Amino acid sequence: MMMISKNIYGSSVIVIISVVVVVVLLLVLLKKKRINKFLFFSASSSSSSTTTTSSFVSDSTNLNSSRTSKIVTNEDLKFLMMIFDGNLNENAKWEDVIDKRNDHLCYNAKSCKPKNGPLRYLSVTVFNNISAEMLRNFYMDNDYRKQWDKTVVEHNQLQVDKSDGSEVGRTVKKFPLLKPREYVLTWKLWEGRDKTFYCYIKECEHTLAPRQNKYVRVEFFRSGWRIRQVPGRNACEITMFHQEDAGLNVEMAKLAFSKGIWSYVCKMDNALRRYSAASGHLSSSVTSSVNLMQKVPACLESSTSYASSSHPTIIHDQTTHESQVRVISRRPSRKFLANSVLLVGGAICLSRGHSSLGAKVAMAYIFSKLRKTNSNQTKQS
Repeated sequence: MMMISKNIYGSSVIVIISVVVVVVLLLVLLKKKRINKFLFFSASSSSSSTTTTSSFVSDSTNLNSSRTSKIVTNEDLKFLMMIFDGNLNENAKWEDVIDKRNDHLCYNAKSCKPKNGPLRYLSVTVFNNISAEMLRNFYMDNDYRKQWDKTVVEHNQLQVDKSDGSEVGRTVKKFPLLKPREYVLTWKLWEGRDKTFYCYIKECEHTLAPRQNKYVRVEFFRSGWRIRQVPGRNACEITMFHQEDAGLNVEMAKLAFSKGIWSYVCKMDNALRRYSAASGHLSSSVTSSVNLMQKVPACLESSTSYASSSHPTIIHDQTTHESQVRVISRRPSRKFLANSVLLVGGAICLSRGHSSLGAKVAMAYIFSKLRKTNSNQTKQS
């Protein structure tokens, strides 16, 4: 699960000015009856239930009962392996999102929009001086995650299935200015050859997690990863697939990811280094997952050789002087400028006064829209 957090302290003066501009503009537009709604976040409905969720962990011999609506199967593992091996029969166009590195790690991510469903993300992170087992334990340690990931405010284990290794849990995450998101998920861990580990996670319903009005229940969540050692190096990599619909505006969520994910990955790396240095006792969540871990079926073991992640080459835009003059001479519409100013103020407010982050997200959004507008106008001329 990828949550974005930035600790960038912006100027309060910029925040105040932005808010004033937004208020004045709203009043003017309302007076002229020319305001158009710009939705940062889509409305998400949740059923009315005020029953509190129990933290009771249920041992079950079969998760395919009335307690949970979905289970993770070997078909899910097969789907995950096909994505990682590039054998999924879909005409998906993947776009590069980010490619960053430092002395401890390198991170590469791309995204695509399927015909149905939310955006898909595929990322590869390589951690130096970390073993595959250590990285696996770090990702499965929900207790430790609550210490370093401040978006996670609550986590409860709901059920385990000793017969097939499936687990069910409930997590609540809080983001700035948003209603808390509630995740009820089921997952399973596998071990393949050469200490390769797989995990697949998806949404489910559970009787111990009734819906509550104070949370927005995430209706769609599909995520999985593969951890393996990098041959010939004291390093390991995690390849992650992620697809989630948390009720956020697609464009804003996409920009927030591209602008904030590197900071989050670096924060995670720092937490991993502390975890590795202090590892002496496994938490109950890690012990449970490792004990329940299944073997990858022989029929699913991939025969493909290890392929190092490729990093995208930056291709600079080449624009003629004539096209530059044409772009500058075209003025955006009043409606677009109004929405852009609203977006700047909203993004700054969204970042809790972290004006740097808010401005980056807003300006990136505006610039992308201007490019699309100019592109369309050029085609028409």
